[in-house]
Amino acid sequence: MLDFFVKKKIENFIGVPDSTLKYFIDQGLKKKKIIISTREEEAIGIAVGMSLSKSPSVVFMQNAGFANSLSTITSLVQLYQIPLIFMIGWRGYLNSDAPEHKKIGKIQPQLIKSLGLESKIVDDENWEECCKWALNKIKRNKPCAFIIRRIFLD
Repeated sequence: MLDFFVKKKIENFIGVPDSTLKYFIDQGLKKKKIIISTREEEAIGIAVGMSLSKSPSVVFMQNAGFANSLSTITSLVQLYQIPLIFMIGWRGYLNSDAPEHKKIGKIQPQLIKSLGLESKIVDDENWEECCKWALNKIKRNKPCAFIIRRIFLD
């Protein structure tokens, strides 16, 4: 996915590491395309600044961090229609995941839907279609989100 986005002129990949997204992050680090932040709100702030300078961005995080950043998303990104692509690791999707991830994992899709943030659940078969969909969204100044299940090998 990272290589696909780079070919399509997405220049910035900012976020907080998540083991669900380890292949994506590893690829970005190898290509020196990733900016690691300490908090999700910080990643969003950096990405907003880059997007305002017409440099498209992907913000990656785990779902607990997404929940922590709801105010930033609603009062900045959505309010001002900042065209960001959120890539959210869906921890708690699997029954075998750590107990602290199960609650947020259970409500993840409904949480995104309740914000009115359009999203797609990405898998090994639909990832390219999802990437094209997201690129279309940001061209129209619409933020959007990918939900990445732990079983997807990005």
